[in-house]
Amino acid sequence: MAKLSTVIVASCLLLGAAHADTLQMGGTENAARFETPGKPTRGMSQAKVEATYGSPNSKQAAVGDPPISRWEYGEFVVFFEYDKVIHAVSRR
Repeated sequence: MAKLSTVIVASCLLLGAAHADTLQMGGTENAARFETPGKPTRGMSQAKVEATYGSPNSKQAAVGDPPISRWEYGEFVVFFEYDKVIHAVSRR
């Protein structure tokens, strides 16, 4: 009897572990409309940012994994993952 209850408990644990939820994220296709004109947009390369906006006032070296770096301009700060823009924030 004890062996049977152990099998039932183990089966329940395995079934519970196999269950997963899927998170549906709607509205991400509209993310571009929230980006402020005059700042780099998500996905731009570092070369494109520098060609478009000039040299930044300062460049902070990449940290972490994935590597995140930061370039500071007068009106905004740009965050990169590897060499692509992930976010640009106004200083206002």
